[in-house]
Amino acid sequence: MKKVLFFSFIIALIFTSCGNQSSKLSGAGATFPAPFYNIVFKDFAKHSGVNVTYGAIGSGGGIRSLKDKTADFGATDVFLSDAELEEFGSDIIHVPTALGAVVLSYNLNGVKDLKLNAKVVSEIYRGEITKWNDERIKEINPGVNLPDKAITPVYRSDGSGTTYVFSDYMFKADAAWKDAIGKGKSLNFPAGIAAKGNPGVAGVIAETDGSIGYIGSEYALALAIPAAQMQNSSGNYIVADDKSISAAANVDMPDDTRLMITNSSNPEAYPISTFTWVIVYKEQSYNGRTVEQVQNLANLLNYMTGEEGQRVAVKTHYAALSGTALEKTKAAIKAITFDGQAVLK
Repeated sequence: MKKVLFFSFIIALIFTSCGNQSSKLSGAGATFPAPFYNIVFKDFAKHSGVNVTYGAIGSGGGIRSLKDKTADFGATDVFLSDAELEEFGSDIIHVPTALGAVVLSYNLNGVKDLKLNAKVVSEIYRGEITKWNDERIKEINPGVNLPDKAITPVYRSDGSGTTYVFSDYMFKADAAWKDAIGKGKSLNFPAGIAAKGNPGVAGVIAETDGSIGYIGSEYALALAIPAAQMQNSSGNYIVADDKSISAAANVDMPDDTRLMITNSSNPEAYPISTFTWVIVYKEQSYNGRTVEQVQNLANLLNYMTGEEGQRVAVKTHYAALSGTALEKTKAAIKAITFDGQAVLK
């Protein structure tokens, strides 16, 4: 009798373990959308019983995790290039989950309405402007009392989609930046100090008088750090908010959703706006995965991009997907397959 009970317990344990494995998903990547993801994953778990763990390790880490197949999905603020896609050896689907902005936040006592343009930002990060009362900053901020204080630029130390988005804008908007610094997930900055992740950069700015750095707008709002109005390609100084970020996305979108929307020509657009993506293998029958796991993954993506998920995005200071972007996103999710068969009908 004891042996029967023992073996019954073992069998039950095996089935429970299998069930638990199917009801778990893991992801890794960008810190930029982490405030949104942390909440939407908990909400999804309440609705579905599927727990989602997420490691905010930077876009570069998320891409590596998916490539190594150690996570069910990666998260990145920059789409994979054609060369990167070839390295995967399998088709990769990009699923936009929300829109966000990279802002230039600063710590300058008494200054709340700072205006900046690409040229001045470039000169700060290249070490040519070193004081806040420099004439080049004062010229675009008439009437603002700018102090005789040293500027401390802050940048990302890790491979970062936020760095890519920021530098993609700067690359387009300032020739000197294009020649001296370029664009990419990791760059050699001539001036400033480094910090890891959006939380790290935001923390350094909050604690360092006279500092300035590029971070996701939601981190600036969470820590009540001022963010500069940025001049867009039409010459307008724009605050990053739902409307100005969405205005940047009012463009035609390719079927694979790989599109940068920085430096938009829309006069109402905030110029450093971006989609953020979850990336997954199109064909999901690898590493012993089950149909149930793959269905859970597809359901998660549908939830994130559906009405409830997008409400969470807005509450956490991102902009919701709409129009063509939403149509392309839903089509991308439906393209996920298991053994060649569509997971969602």
